[in-house]
Amino acid sequence: MSKFLRLTGLFLLATSANGAVVAEDWLWSVAHAVPKETTSEGSGYFSLVEGHDGKLYVGTAKYQQNAYLVRFDPATKAMDVVLDAHREIGTDATGFAAQAKFHTRNNVGRSGRIYLGTKQGYARNGEKPIAYPGGYPMVYDPKTGKTRVYPIPVPHHGIISVTPDESRGVAYVSTCSDERPVDSTWFTILDLETGEYRHLLDCRHLYAFVVVDHLGRAYHPVLGGDVVRWDPRSEKLERLKQTIDGKPPTEESLLATETGHPVNWEVSPDRKTLYAVAMSGNALFAYDLTAAGTTLPGRRIGPLVAGATKTDCRAMCVGPDGTVWAGVATTIEKRQTLRLVSWSPGDEPPRDHGPIAISNPDYTTFTDGDGKPLKHHHGVHRIDGNLVPRYTIMAVNAARDGTVYLTTLYPFTLHAFAKEKLR
Repeated sequence: MSKFLRLTGLFLLATSANGAVVAEDWLWSVAHAVPKETTSEGSGYFSLVEGHDGKLYVGTAKYQQNAYLVRFDPATKAMDVVLDAHREIGTDATGFAAQAKFHTRNNVGRSGRIYLGTKQGYARNGEKPIAYPGGYPMVYDPKTGKTRVYPIPVPHHGIISVTPDESRGVAYVSTCSDERPVDSTWFTILDLETGEYRHLLDCRHLYAFVVVDHLGRAYHPVLGGDVVRWDPRSEKLERLKQTIDGKPPTEESLLATETGHPVNWEVSPDRKTLYAVAMSGNALFAYDLTAAGTTLPGRRIGPLVAGATKTDCRAMCVGPDGTVWAGVATTIEKRQTLRLVSWSPGDEPPRDHGPIAISNPDYTTFTDGDGKPLKHHHGVHRIDGNLVPRYTIMAVNAARDGTVYLTTLYPFTLHAFAKEKLR
């Protein structure tokens, strides 16, 4: 892997360990600007999914004000707002009391309904955490255009995960108090008909993603590295130890820490394998959800980007064909590029598709009428004339037609990569 990067107008030049110069082609995206009125600072989070209708659904963050669900039509390239959080809730709260984010990874039920939830923003000017009333799980139905809003499950907590099991009429919710260094995160069952909650455990693991396996069992990470599993058939909550290649997770893996570290989870299409990436860990892991007993056996697949000195991976998904996709901010010799990585069963190791650049640099405006740079548009920069996203990738989703989408910040942008470009 390269030790030094130099950027040119057409590709990135990398100097390998033996001194040879090799070329990495840019991975060109087609960029689409998320409507600027739906964000306050050009920001968004994990909230991205393809609906059964083939359209993309993107959640936004408008700090101190509101949150929106935006629909993108790949056929027409049009975007429109389909869910206004405050209008659905019936509130006009501002400041820290506002529902400032859709931070949940959007999940789609068998019915085609989209599951998501609102979350707190950031306290300013002496605002107290208690000012935030709590987040609301929501279910948006693309067929009818209607949204059902469920009650706040835990006062003053936001919603970080809503995962449906429509066959049982429930959704699994994880809350977040947003305290530091240790968050309070309640693993909760929502009855989709009555709107009632059953609280299972405060797992205290920040940014938790709930997943459901092939037997309908729901999993939630626990601070310190354990995993709890709820079995709806026996109505029992089990606490599992995890192993990686037969041993407890190492400190370097960041899978089991005293204060917690964000870990992205997603299951395979058959729900028999759980994939995981620690945000700063530069490694992909897989767990066997079919294993018996009270140990969750995992294995290390390999590094996301070989030779990287630093990685930031907040975006990971599993596509309909079982391919794992990750959006990674990668640092090599103090130079950062944003890269798209994939792994399919049988691959060794994960495949780095290269550094991302924008093929349509005029996709949005970056200056005002006087030619001055617009505020919160600093998330892109020019490298020898090429427009390149510069900070981090927030979400990734693989569509059924093979297109891969991801989002970047400042301005909030949806990038599309045609399957022909990813071979």
